[in-house]
Amino acid sequence: MCVPRPSVIVFACLLSAAPLCAQSTSSTTATSDPQAVALLQKSLAALTSGTQITDVTLTGSAHRFAGSDDESGSATLQATALDDSRVQLSFASGNRIEIRNHSAVPLANALPPGVTVPAIANQPQPVGAYSGPDGVLHGIAGQNTLTEPAWFFPALFVADIAKSPIWVLRYFGPEIHDGVSVIHIQAAQQIPATANAPQQVVSSVGDFTRTDLYIDPNSLLPVVLAFNSHPQDNMFVDIPVEIQFADYQAENGVAVPMGVQQYVNNSLALDLQFSNVTLNSGISASTFALQ
Repeated sequence: MCVPRPSVIVFACLLSAAPLCAQSTSSTTATSDPQAVALLQKSLAALTSGTQITDVTLTGSAHRFAGSDDESGSATLQATALDDSRVQLSFASGNRIEIRNHSAVPLANALPPGVTVPAIANQPQPVGAYSGPDGVLHGIAGQNTLTEPAWFFPALFVADIAKSPIWVLRYFGPEIHDGVSVIHIQAAQQIPATANAPQQVVSSVGDFTRTDLYIDPNSLLPVVLAFNSHPQDNMFVDIPVEIQFADYQAENGVAVPMGVQQYVNNSLALDLQFSNVTLNSGISASTFALQ
């Protein structure tokens, strides 16, 4: 059975008074910083050497930490250039799966008659689901489906940010991050404020998609990706998530981090060590079905 979830845009609109969704609002459209654009293009070139990547499958080991849980097992992570991803972690306690799917039936169709929503909600919206050892599938809250689905594979998420016109980039320049010299840029999605998408909705999209990327100044490869997650039932609480990349190796000219660590709220939550990389294998769309 498919697991729907409310679009964050629809959700944000419903939080406001109904007339707000029909109110015309003007705003100044932000543009990307040329330095950030140039740096991201150079990083993409360093990651891919011009190779077009349609999908990736990574397999290896996983070490998970959550409260008193401390378990090791195997991992299979898959993603596509269409913004689909599937993370499957297998432990003695059972499987843990998270799926992100870029396209679904327009979620505005599921709302009660007469509810006014931004026009963008009539387009397919990203959806997601997760399951634990019991195998029960739960929908991922809308605010948590707007971050990069291929967070574990820099070549795909950098290409997405670099090529999509809805991302606006800011350049912060050289910094020291966790004792390491990096170049910091920030990306956030922007939709234009219109009568169907007032400024409050536009700001919400920017907040939920805001992503910080820290790039090695010598190799131009990403070393850290940072963004906020949120509780399933509260979009207003930020939970910092940081992804750290290490041990880059070349796979058919593509730079792949064989070590990926995920920190949640400043604590190590997941340590992935990959042993095998498969590119452009033609992963079936059914792999990312929410059922």
